[in-house]
Amino acid sequence: MLYDDRAVSLDRIGRDPRKGGDALWVRTRDLRRVNGFELHPQGACRDDLCIPIPKDMLRGDYFNLTAFAKKAGQPVVAEPSARVWSFGDMRALGGGLASSRVAPDFDVPDRLGHRVHLAGFRGKKVLVVTWASW
Repeated sequence: MLYDDRAVSLDRIGRDPRKGGDALWVRTRDLRRVNGFELHPQGACRDDLCIPIPKDMLRGDYFNLTAFAKKAGQPVVAEPSARVWSFGDMRALGGGLASSRVAPDFDVPDRLGHRVHLAGFRGKKVLVVTWASW
């Protein structure tokens, strides 16, 4: 699984009880290692942030990480048949990119030497390709 820009391998995961379900159920004892959260009576907590969780996110010793991510506004991409899940930035944690996803303005010369500013493309999709010789 990819979480917070790092890969986390789990030796055991739970099965999604729904037919054809793609949810990732992790052992509650693995939760802290996966995303830094711990289960408390008030919910899943990390530092000063606690997110209440419904009882259906727990099943024995397993926690529905996919449902938790969706509740916290975290994007999830899964390929359960390959046993791979990827979790994006969690807005509630206020990460740098999570706050705006807006690149800072910069300028570069175009092929004719005219300066082009990224801000001039605001509202449009832009592909920025960079290269360095080192």
